[in-house]
Amino acid sequence: MPSLQWSDALVLELPAMDDTHREFVDLLAVVDTAGDDTLLPRWRTLVDHTDEHFGREDQWMQDTRFSSTNCHSVQHKVVLQVMREGIVLAEAGDLGAVRQMARELAIWFPQHAQSMDAALALHLRSVGFDPLTGTVALPQALPASLIHGCGGASCSDSETLEPAAQAA
Repeated sequence: MPSLQWSDALVLELPAMDDTHREFVDLLAVVDTAGDDTLLPRWRTLVDHTDEHFGREDQWMQDTRFSSTNCHSVQHKVVLQVMREGIVLAEAGDLGAVRQMARELAIWFPQHAQSMDAALALHLRSVGFDPLTGTVALPQALPASLIHGCGGASCSDSETLEPAAQAA
């Protein structure tokens, strides 16, 4: 049985995002159940999908004034880099590392989706962003400046924190 299955808890009410997330979960399940002879090609398929998935979300963030240095985009880069390292390890015969990565992705993904992606989906809906066309129906609702940090009021750049918060 796959370590992660699609559930209503992963639905963010943004169909383009939900469809991509469901595909990710399905591909991760295929990796989870792969035999040694098919693990690497199935992992490559998951990595390719994830590259497109993250690239799409990163573009949506850029189109709606998220900074390219916000922690959501940075997390995408780091996770994708680790997944690509899994290809190298598997090519060298270390299939156990890829299986461990798949287990870790099954733990990481729901947390990522329910926090960072949920905030992005809310932001996209609030500005009337159409993921299929890339248009913003409510340009007046776009932030006046780039969103840094994680894109929420509780996650700000260190220079904007109160001195007491910086000392913590």
